[in-house]
Order: sequence, then structure tokens, then C-alpha cells
Amino acid sequence: MSTEQTTAANGFSYELTRTLDAPVAKAWRAWTTPEQYAQWSHAADGSVEMDVRPGGAWKATMVTPDGGQFPLTGSYVEVAEKRRLVVGMDVPGKPMPATMTVEFDEQDAHHTQIALRQTCDTEEERNMAEQGSIMLLDSLSAFLVETAKD
Repeated sequence: MSTEQTTAANGFSYELTRTLDAPVAKAWRAWTTPEQYAQWSHAADGSVEMDVRPGGAWKATMVTPDGGQFPLTGSYVEVAEKRRLVVGMDVPGKPMPATMTVEFDEQDAHHTQIALRQTCDTEEERNMAEQGSIMLLDSLSAFLVETAKD
């Protein structure tokens, strides 16, 4: 598993790239199946709903390490199966959703490169989003390794 991290010097964007120890189909299912997503994303039991198609809605209640919970909602802006998701995330007090792009690139039969990109309005928002995305990628990587043993 390898990770690259880039933060744009001229804005509030970030991109994280990681090689996952799983074929692209398995990585895609982990990200787009409510039952699997809930297992690795720190979501509260029974809180994940996904309608993975352009315009389809999603929601999840995330659980923080200290036990706090916060609900997230949004929609899928773009879906290219096993290749690309553009996810809109509703942000309280903002008229437009924040968007995150997740790209899946099959490296070989056993490895997938995943890239997450997001542009935020402020440095603080970017730092928080980037930290959350790193946690997601760490959890996804561990989940895929653990389920490979099954």
C-alpha cells in the first residue's frame, strides 16, 4: 500500500492517491454498497443509504473517535461504474453542495489506485476534509486487506 498526498499551493484543494490491495471491482463495491461502506467508514449502524446513480441520494451518520455523531447527506453527481464517482455533499449554511471526486484505476488483477480530490472554500475546510479523507482511505485499505482473508 502506498499513499501520495498533494495540496495545491494556489487554492484550497487537495488530492490523495493510494494503491489498494484489491481488484477494482472489490474496491468499487466497498465504496458503493451500503452494507460494506458502513463497515469501514465509521458510520452508525443502519444509517447508510445509497442510490448510486447520477442524481441519486445518499446519507450516513458518521461516528467520531470520541463517540460523537454527525449526519451527512448528498447526491451522486456523476457515476461511471468501477471508474469514477463525483459525490455532492450537503453543507449546512451553503447554497451549493461540496463535491468530492473519487477515481478508481485498475493497476492489475490485485491492485487498484484510488484518487480523492476536493476543492474547499477555506484553508480550514480543506484541512478538515483532507484529514477526513485520509481516515477514510486508511479504513478502506484495512477493510480490503481484512476481507481478502475471508
